[in-house]
Amino acid sequence: MLRDSRWSPIRLLAAAAVFAALQGCYYMHLAAGQIEMNRKREPIAEVIARPDTDATLKRRLELASRARDFAMSDLGLPDNGSYRTFADLGRRYATWNVFAAPEFSVEPKRWCFPVAGCVSYRGYFDEKHAAREAAKLGERGYDVHVGPSIAYSTLGHLRDPVLNTMLGYGDTELAAFIFHELAHQAVYAPGDSDFNESFASVVETEALRRWFAREDSPAELGKFLALRARQREAAELMIDSRRRLASLYAETLEPGAKREAKAAEFARLREALTAAGHPAKGDFNNARLVAVVTYERCVPALRAELDRLNNDLPAFYSAMLLLVHDLPARAKICPPP
Repeated sequence: MLRDSRWSPIRLLAAAAVFAALQGCYYMHLAAGQIEMNRKREPIAEVIARPDTDATLKRRLELASRARDFAMSDLGLPDNGSYRTFADLGRRYATWNVFAAPEFSVEPKRWCFPVAGCVSYRGYFDEKHAAREAAKLGERGYDVHVGPSIAYSTLGHLRDPVLNTMLGYGDTELAAFIFHELAHQAVYAPGDSDFNESFASVVETEALRRWFAREDSPAELGKFLALRARQREAAELMIDSRRRLASLYAETLEPGAKREAKAAEFARLREALTAAGHPAKGDFNNARLVAVVTYERCVPALRAELDRLNNDLPAFYSAMLLLVHDLPARAKICPPP
C-alpha cells in the first residue's frame, strides 16, 4: 500500500494535536479522516492487475488513469502523484459540507484554516458530525445547508486518491472530477471560494471539450454541454434571487416584515425553477444560495478571460496565478457580490 512518507499517520496526528489546540476537536476529525484515506489507498495499477478486481471497477479505474494522463499531457495540470491511487471509503460521499449565512444576509459565514485560508463552508468526513454542526449554527440563528461532496482534495499537499465516491456517476463525471480537482492544485486563491470554484469549473468544462474530441465522442460532448447549460440556467435563477434578497436585507424593515418578504422571494424562486423544469426540492434559504453561488457566480467572467486568451490553458493558468496575488485586479474580473 502506497503511503506519502512526508505525511505518515504519526505526523498527521502530531499536526492534528497542534491544530486541536487552536480549534478544538475539528482538526482531530480532519486528521482521522485523512488517515483513513491514506490507510485505504492502493496504487491503481495494482488494483487493475489483481485477478479478483471487479470488471466494472477495473474499467472505471482505467478511465481515471487515462483522464489523469490527459490532464498532464494535454491540459498542463500538475503531475504530483495525485489520482494515481484508489481508496474505497465504504460510503457514498467523501465529505459533507456545511454552509451557513445569517438570517438576513446572503454573505456566507467563513471558516479560516492554515492552508486553505478562509472558505465559505466547513467540511466533515462524517454526516453526523456535519448535522451536529448545522444544528448548532441553526440554534444560533443562522440559515444552514448541508451538501454532500463526491470528490475531495488537499490542493496537492498530499497525494489525493481516486475515491469510490467518484465512480458512480458516469464516465463524464469521473473525468470531470479529476480535471476539477487538479485545477484547484494549479491555481488557488486562499480566502476566495467563489473565484476558486469558478476557475476550476471553467477548466473542467474546457478540459472535457478537449477530452471528448480526443476520445472522438461528439455525442457525449453534446450531452455534457446541454447538461451544463441547464445547470447554468438554474444557477442564474438562484443568483438573481440572491441579488433580490441582498436588496431586501439592505432595507430598513422590521424583522417580521423582512421574514415575510424573504419567504415570498423563496416561494417565487421555487416557482421559477419549477416552471423552467428544474428540481425545486428541499428547503431554500440564504445558505443554500451561498452553496450554489460559490460554484457559479464568477464562471461567465472567467470563461471570458479564457476566450480572450484564445483558449490557451497554460496562458490562462498564468493569468489567474497573477490574480491570486492581486486582489484589486481579481475583484475587477470577479467583483464581490
